[in-house]
Amino acid sequence: MTEPHAHPSPRKNPHPMSRRRFAAALGASALSLPAWASWPDKPIRIVVTFPAGGASDIVARVVAEQLARKLGQAVVVDNRPGAGGSVGGQVVQQAAPDGYTLMLSNSTPISIGPFALDKQPYDPVQGFTHIAMIGTAPCVLMANTAAPIRTIADLESVARKSGRLDFGSGGPASIGHIYGELMRKAMGVNLVHVPYRGGAPMTTDLISGVIPIGIDVLTAYVPYFKSGQLVPIAVTSANRSPLVPEVPSVVEFGYRKLVLDNFFGLSGPANLPPEVVTRLNSACNEVLMLPEVKRKMLELGVTVSPSTPAAFAAYVKDQVGVLAPVVKAAGARL
Repeated sequence: MTEPHAHPSPRKNPHPMSRRRFAAALGASALSLPAWASWPDKPIRIVVTFPAGGASDIVARVVAEQLARKLGQAVVVDNRPGAGGSVGGQVVQQAAPDGYTLMLSNSTPISIGPFALDKQPYDPVQGFTHIAMIGTAPCVLMANTAAPIRTIADLESVARKSGRLDFGSGGPASIGHIYGELMRKAMGVNLVHVPYRGGAPMTTDLISGVIPIGIDVLTAYVPYFKSGQLVPIAVTSANRSPLVPEVPSVVEFGYRKLVLDNFFGLSGPANLPPEVVTRLNSACNEVLMLPEVKRKMLELGVTVSPSTPAAFAAYVKDQVGVLAPVVKAAGARL
């Protein structure tokens, strides 16, 4: 009878690691990982520089809901209105550059508001990391139905013959106000700004004929065009808006220099880690391609425009370069 085969005993580790040493090694390894490696590991905040219910707020909530699913963390909207968007802008600009405080950036807190205050609160180009373009929405030039103005040529002709033409906007240093100043400079006619406290009172006076012309972001005015209460003259984008495809763009009237869109994007404090920027940009671009997001944006008159961080930053820099001098020259104050 032969003995069963004996299995050799495993060799003992001549340098066994205690549990304490093993745990310490794991801790050291975790500490050596860059802070962004586990990002995000807590909720993300998107600061909206306008009150709840407006276009910026709705855009932010649509994007936040889908970003939360992509990133696996809650994304909450925090409304911080005031001072032409500069209140919310300062909250973000002064936040830690860790990717947990972002801004729904647009033309007001970036390209207009900072330059309409007695003391500029931040540098809108260098003071932020511009992460992702969400989309653009044009303004619309519109007229009272009784005004003899149906085209930009009509507008220019009336202004020259009468010596002045009043135009309304949602308020001093609003995008409608600044666009009117751009028109005045481009056409060389006397367009006189009539500021209102918001788009609603401006619309009331425009419909009743107190003012002949109004300029504002397109979205809220589509029902008035469909009902025949107001006459759309032109949208300020390079191409026609899918929201009102029958309305020509300013380019069709020969005014390429008057192209101006109100943009929506995601921005954060300066010096965000590149890895966080890349992940946020990628997630945002994926969100913008979702059919339900495209549909909701179209309802708001927003054309989605996925881009790289570099392209978005260049867009912001270009728009600031155009609008900041106009705001200052107009003496627009908030």
